[in-house]
Amino acid sequence: MSRIIHFEIPTNDPAASIKFYETVLGWKFEKYPGPMDYWLISTGDRNLPGIDGGLSGAADDFKTTVNTAEVDNLDETFKLVQANGGQVITAKNLIPGVGWIAYIRDPGGTVLGLLEPLPGRPVRPTQE
Repeated sequence: MSRIIHFEIPTNDPAASIKFYETVLGWKFEKYPGPMDYWLISTGDRNLPGIDGGLSGAADDFKTTVNTAEVDNLDETFKLVQANGGQVITAKNLIPGVGWIAYIRDPGGTVLGLLEPLPGRPVRPTQE
Protein backbone atom coordinates (compact mmCIF):
# COMPACT_ATOMS: atom_id res chain seq x y z
CA MET A 1 0.00 0.00 0.00
CA SER A 2 1.37 3.43 -0.95
CA ARG A 3 1.16 6.26 1.59
CA ILE A 4 1.35 10.01 1.16
CA ILE A 5 4.87 10.96 2.25
CA HIS A 6 5.37 14.52 0.99
CA PHE A 7 3.52 17.57 -0.30
CA GLU A 8 4.63 20.38 -2.60
CA ILE A 9 3.36 23.94 -2.69
CA PRO A 10 3.89 25.71 -6.01
CA THR A 11 4.48 29.46 -5.90
CA ASN A 12 5.38 32.36 -8.16
CA ASP A 13 6.87 34.26 -5.21
CA PRO A 14 8.93 31.96 -2.96
CA ALA A 15 10.02 34.71 -0.56
CA ALA A 16 6.44 35.86 0.08
CA SER A 17 5.15 32.29 0.44
CA ILE A 18 7.95 31.33 2.85
CA LYS A 19 7.30 34.39 5.02
CA PHE A 20 3.55 33.64 4.99
CA TYR A 21 3.89 30.01 6.12
CA GLU A 22 6.61 30.81 8.68
CA THR A 23 4.41 33.49 10.24
CA VAL A 24 1.01 31.82 9.97
CA LEU A 25 1.89 28.16 10.64
CA GLY A 26 5.37 28.29 12.20
CA TRP A 27 6.85 26.08 9.47
CA LYS A 28 10.63 26.08 8.94
CA PHE A 29 12.22 26.30 5.47
CA GLU A 30 15.62 25.16 4.24
CA LYS A 31 16.93 25.75 0.71
CA TYR A 32 17.46 22.44 -1.09
CA PRO A 33 21.15 22.17 -2.13
CA GLY A 34 20.31 20.95 -5.65
CA PRO A 35 20.29 22.91 -8.90
CA MET A 36 16.63 24.00 -8.71
CA ASP A 37 14.82 26.64 -6.66
CA TYR A 38 13.32 24.35 -4.02
CA TRP A 39 12.87 24.68 -0.28
CA LEU A 40 12.28 21.82 2.14
CA ILE A 41 9.49 22.45 4.63
CA SER A 42 9.53 21.14 8.20
CA THR A 43 5.99 21.23 9.58
CA GLY A 44 6.79 20.05 13.10
CA ASP A 45 8.24 17.32 15.29
CA ARG A 46 9.13 14.28 13.12
CA ASN A 47 8.14 11.99 16.00
CA LEU A 48 4.52 13.14 15.81
CA PRO A 49 1.98 12.29 13.07
CA GLY A 50 2.18 14.44 9.96
CA ILE A 51 4.31 14.95 6.87
CA ASP A 52 6.84 17.47 5.68
CA GLY A 53 6.93 19.02 2.25
CA GLY A 54 8.54 21.33 -0.22
CA LEU A 55 7.99 24.70 -1.88
CA SER A 56 8.97 25.38 -5.46
CA GLY A 57 8.75 28.09 -8.05
CA ALA A 58 6.65 25.86 -10.29
CA ALA A 59 3.23 27.50 -9.94
CA ASP A 60 2.88 27.56 -13.72
CA ASP A 61 3.20 23.75 -13.89
CA PHE A 62 0.86 22.81 -11.03
CA LYS A 63 -1.52 25.42 -9.70
CA THR A 64 -2.39 23.58 -6.51
CA THR A 65 -0.65 21.67 -3.74
CA VAL A 66 0.58 18.29 -4.97
CA ASN A 67 0.79 15.28 -2.67
CA THR A 68 3.43 12.61 -3.28
CA ALA A 69 3.03 8.89 -2.57
CA GLU A 70 5.89 6.43 -2.12
CA VAL A 71 5.90 3.46 -4.52
CA ASP A 72 8.15 0.42 -4.78
CA ASN A 73 8.64 0.61 -8.57
CA LEU A 74 7.78 3.59 -10.79
CA ASP A 75 7.83 1.65 -14.05
CA GLU A 76 5.33 -0.92 -12.73
CA THR A 77 3.20 1.86 -11.26
CA PHE A 78 3.18 3.69 -14.62
CA LYS A 79 1.69 0.54 -16.19
CA LEU A 80 -1.05 0.44 -13.54
CA VAL A 81 -1.76 4.16 -13.98
CA GLN A 82 -2.23 3.84 -17.73
CA ALA A 83 -4.21 0.59 -17.51
CA ASN A 84 -6.66 2.27 -15.13
CA GLY A 85 -7.39 5.45 -17.07
CA GLY A 86 -4.65 7.68 -15.66
CA GLN A 87 -1.87 9.52 -17.44
CA VAL A 88 1.87 9.78 -16.75
CA ILE A 89 2.55 13.51 -17.14
CA THR A 90 6.31 13.62 -16.42
CA ALA A 91 9.11 11.14 -16.93
CA LYS A 92 10.88 9.95 -13.82
CA ASN A 93 13.64 12.28 -12.64
CA LEU A 94 16.37 11.55 -10.14
CA ILE A 95 16.50 13.49 -6.88
CA PRO A 96 20.14 12.83 -5.88
CA GLY A 97 20.40 10.94 -2.60
CA VAL A 98 16.63 10.47 -2.37
CA GLY A 99 15.08 8.59 -5.30
CA TRP A 100 13.13 8.88 -8.54
CA ILE A 101 10.11 11.18 -8.80
CA ALA A 102 7.40 11.48 -11.46
CA TYR A 103 3.92 12.96 -11.71
CA ILE A 104 0.68 11.38 -12.85
CA ARG A 105 -2.89 12.59 -13.43
CA ASP A 106 -5.80 10.42 -12.30
CA PRO A 107 -8.93 9.99 -14.49
CA GLY A 108 -10.58 12.90 -12.63
CA GLY A 109 -7.74 15.30 -13.40
CA THR A 110 -5.92 15.34 -10.06
CA VAL A 111 -2.11 15.45 -10.14
CA LEU A 112 -0.19 13.14 -7.80
CA GLY A 113 3.56 12.79 -7.33
CA LEU A 114 5.09 9.32 -7.11
CA LEU A 115 8.47 8.68 -5.50
CA GLU A 116 10.52 5.49 -5.75
CA PRO A 117 13.22 5.76 -3.07
CA LEU A 118 16.77 4.74 -3.82
CA PRO A 119 17.61 1.22 -2.58
CA GLY A 120 18.22 1.22 1.15
CA ARG A 121 16.93 4.79 1.50
CA PRO A 122 13.72 4.99 3.55
CA VAL A 123 11.85 8.15 2.64
CA ARG A 124 9.49 8.40 5.57
CA PRO A 125 10.79 8.13 9.12
CA THR A 126 10.37 4.73 10.73
CA GLN A 127 7.98 4.53 13.62
CA GLU A 128 8.85 2.37 16.57
